[in-house]
Amino acid sequence: MASETIIGVDLGGTKVNIGKVEMNHVVKHLSADITTQGEEEQILSEIVEAIEKVFDQSVSGIGIGVPSAVDVEKGIVFNVQNIPSWEEVHLKEILEKRFQRPTYVNNDANCFAVGEKHFGKGKKYRNMVGVTLGTGLGAGIIIDNRLYSGSNCGAGEFGSISYKDHIIEYYCSGQFFIYEHGVKGQHVYEKAKQGDKTALEIFAQFGTHLGEAIKTIMFAVDPEAIILGGSVTRSYTFFQKTMWKQIQTFPYKNSIDRLVIETSEEQQIAILGAAALYYDAQLT
Repeated sequence: MASETIIGVDLGGTKVNIGKVEMNHVVKHLSADITTQGEEEQILSEIVEAIEKVFDQSVSGIGIGVPSAVDVEKGIVFNVQNIPSWEEVHLKEILEKRFQRPTYVNNDANCFAVGEKHFGKGKKYRNMVGVTLGTGLGAGIIIDNRLYSGSNCGAGEFGSISYKDHIIEYYCSGQFFIYEHGVKGQHVYEKAKQGDKTALEIFAQFGTHLGEAIKTIMFAVDPEAIILGGSVTRSYTFFQKTMWKQIQTFPYKNSIDRLVIETSEEQQIAILGAAALYYDAQLT
């Protein structure tokens, strides 16, 4: 399958990033602005136009990652973040009609997980979870080498589970630094690199919370590996120790000893992850 040419589309809040993927690499890349406050048809036209600039007859399929809930079977996206007019868009049907290629749609966290499975650190694991730590916490689940989205694309929504006086996402994403400490994570990161004690303590707290979140994932999924991605992950060295310390309180020692936690190193994982939806679909 790696020899097939696939287009991966990453729909963000203000841009769409598109890549043509061949032999496990993005060989052509394009980034285009979208009118996020525009009408549904206008934004669709902008995305189609951008895909057209990368598409050619060698393309076997299209995968698209969207920050929203998705009807995976029908490829319908609902209430897309930062795009108010996209309340219900039949994206799969629209793109398949235009390009005459099989098209697969899923949320961006699931794309991260399946991207790591096919192109990144997850290749060697049969059962794994990909976790993105950014403005929020997202996760995707791989079981028996396949992406598991759940009946309503709701599998892996660990960030929404109640924790302390909020939810896991509040304590295990960029929200933690802003809401608990009144500062952006990037600022804490820069201070931590300078050895600032307060910044290091903030990351120590973050690691403890993330350790609890990982224990929740272990109870629910019992994966071989967890791959961490997202902007907060570059600070991994500052919260790794307390994260693992908290994981050590998990009641099943064998699970702790066998669990592998790695950080993503693939710079274009959003595009590759979207393209990987095609590869995942071929495994049925």
